Amino acid sequence: MKRRTFFQRLFGSLGVAVASPVAVAASRPVLIQESPLAGFQFYRGDAIWPSMIVGAQLDLVREPNNSHDTNAVAVYFKKDKLGYVPRGENGAVAQMLDRGEKLVAKIVRLTVDEDPWQRVRFDVFLV
Repeated sequence: MKRRTFFQRLFGSLGVAVASPVAVAASRPVLIQESPLAGFQFYRGDAIWPSMIVGAQLDLVREPNNSHDTNAVAVYFKKDKLGYVPRGENGAVAQMLDRGEKLVAKIVRLTVDEDPWQRVRFDVFLV
């Protein structure tokens, strides 16, 4: 009896489903990074601050033609631009978006602070 057949019969008789590690990993979001929001003070952040909550989903929009940063990734809350993934942290996210990988972002911390870099932190997940 081949080893594969043996394990299929063994696990099948026990009622255990065997899944590949890739399938298991693909079924759960994978944390890519946590970042502060760059440029908060230049967009609509203050105007929509009262409606933002921890856990809210953010949209990541690639801006490959951005004149300041070819890896630019804008961050939106609903339809309002909040700022960007910081320049020093956007390379991997930009590459993944360019490859068509599905990324989602969520607010993990909101802090009332005069320093705009301290106001919003968000996580980026591969889903």
